[in-house]
Amino acid sequence: MKVLLWIVVPYIAITVFVVGHIWRYRYDKFGWTTRSSQLYERRLLRLGSPMFHFGILLVALGHVGGLLIPESWTDAVGVSEDAYHAVAVGLGTVAGFLTLAGAAILVYRRRTVGPVFSATTTNDKIMYVLLVGTILLGLGTTVLGNLTGHPHDYRQTVSPWFRSIFSLHPQPDLMAAAPIGFRLHALAACTLFAFWPFSRLVHVFSAPLGYLTRPYIVYRSRDRQLGARPVRRGWERVQ
Repeated sequence: MKVLLWIVVPYIAITVFVVGHIWRYRYDKFGWTTRSSQLYERRLLRLGSPMFHFGILLVALGHVGGLLIPESWTDAVGVSEDAYHAVAVGLGTVAGFLTLAGAAILVYRRRTVGPVFSATTTNDKIMYVLLVGTILLGLGTTVLGNLTGHPHDYRQTVSPWFRSIFSLHPQPDLMAAAPIGFRLHALAACTLFAFWPFSRLVHVFSAPLGYLTRPYIVYRSRDRQLGARPVRRGWERVQ
C-alpha cells in the first residue's frame, strides 16, 4: 500500500500532468482558455478574483519554499527553525484564508448569477471541488496542528518525500509516517494535478507575450466617402 500510494500514484499524476498538457496544447489550442464570464457579471468577480489569485500565488510560493528548500539550507543562512515555522505558519494561514474567501465568492457568484451558472460545466464543478478540497485539507491540517500545540514538522517527512520523487529515489516510508491530514492533502493534490490538463486551470501556463511584439491594429472604414463630406447630426434619412 505504501508503494501504491506514495510511489505509483505520484508518478501517475506527474505523467498525466505533463502528457496531458502536451496533448491539450496540440489538439485543443482553442480550448486553452479560462472561459471568462466577465461579461455576465463584474461586481463579485472584481472582488473574488484578485483575492483568490493573489492568495493562491502566495500558497504556491509557500509550498515551493517549504517542499523544495531543505532545512539544512535555511540553517546555513542563519534562519532558526522557530523563526521559519512562525513565518511559514503565519503567511500560510493568511494566504490560505485569503484563497478560500476568494474561492467562496467565486463559487457563490457561479451559483447565484443565472448566466454564469448556465455557463458552468460539469468539468468546472469537479475542478472547484478538487481545488477547494485540496486547499481545505492543507489549511485545516496546519491550523489544527498549531491549535492543539503539536504541529507536525513536515520538513522531516513530507518535504524529503516530495524531493525524493523528483530525484527518482522515492522514499515512501517518509510519507507513510506523516499524520493523516498531510497524507490526505498529498493525495488530493495528486488528484488535482492529474485533472489539471483537462480543465480551465491550463490558463496558468498562458502568458500573452505576443502582445509585446505584435504590430498595431489599424481600423479603416469601408465607406470611401467618409471624411470627404461633413457628418450631419441626427438620423439618416431612409430612402
